[in-house]
Amino acid sequence: MTRLATIAIITTILILSLFQVACVRSMSPDQLKASMEITDIETMWVYKFYQPWPPRLILVPALSFRVKNIGDKPLSYVNFNGVFRFKADNENLGDCFLAAIRRKPVEPGEKSDVITLKSNFGVEGKNVNSFKDNPRWRTVIARVFATSRGSQPILVGEYQISQKIDFKEPEAVHMGEKPGAAKEKEKK
Repeated sequence: MTRLATIAIITTILILSLFQVACVRSMSPDQLKASMEITDIETMWVYKFYQPWPPRLILVPALSFRVKNIGDKPLSYVNFNGVFRFKADNENLGDCFLAAIRRKPVEPGEKSDVITLKSNFGVEGKNVNSFKDNPRWRTVIARVFATSRGSQPILVGEYQISQKIDFKEPEAVHMGEKPGAAKEKEKK
């Protein structure tokens, strides 16, 4: 094969590859919405920052779910954006963008792995108990949007975040005492 023929073949392959990529269309918003169902929804507050002394705890609203493919084609390259706001406010508390379904497509009838969206901003307190009476810890609404391969975003759903806190403070360390001595004192 001559050098010119090799260049012509490589050029043809590149042009065909580019043509194939250009022919792949993104899903329409209606197609995307019709091919997915949100299941196994769980809402909670999770920690973003914790320090025992001086006491400081920042909790952020979070939403976890799975995507069930109810369409007839594999779901891939699906991105989610969660927009969090206090129920009575129009201003955003925070957001979270996540490229969730990537390498492993969700086949028809199957469910995705758990997807968790966490707000980047939340509420600050001293410890878990301080949130019970904290006036800034109010009801939060999460609006979840999805896109796939450059499609227009679709509203997947709007969810109220529960007051459940998914964080446990570590137990205090008692210096100079035998292991278990603190529990013995509590029993007495």
